[in-house]
Amino acid sequence: MEVKAVSKYVRISPSKVRKVAGAIKGKPVDAGLENLKFMPQRAAKILDKVIRSAVANADQNQDVDIDLLVIRNIMADQGPTLKRWRARARGRGTRILKRTSHITVILAEESKS
Repeated sequence: MEVKAVSKYVRISPSKVRKVAGAIKGKPVDAGLENLKFMPQRAAKILDKVIRSAVANADQNQDVDIDLLVIRNIMADQGPTLKRWRARARGRGTRILKRTSHITVILAEESKS
């Protein structure tokens, strides 16, 4: 049984989220949340919230045992990019790209054996 949670339009670059996601992918939910607690990156706090949301979604399903859940996959896809301008020397302007992410967490039940 798989359970998922999605967080859209998060104002953080997907590449920054992927670095943190790689560290906890494939681990049990308890161990993954414990690791995120000690990571200094801003993405760790965001992923913590999405994983807890997925666990809450699993809790609503009668067939799923929450203690056996494993983080099967974390995807950080690119959302829309906000374009901004910054003034530069000699009257020029350069574009700043403020990237957004769509974060999807998929949890699955680990086999009991």
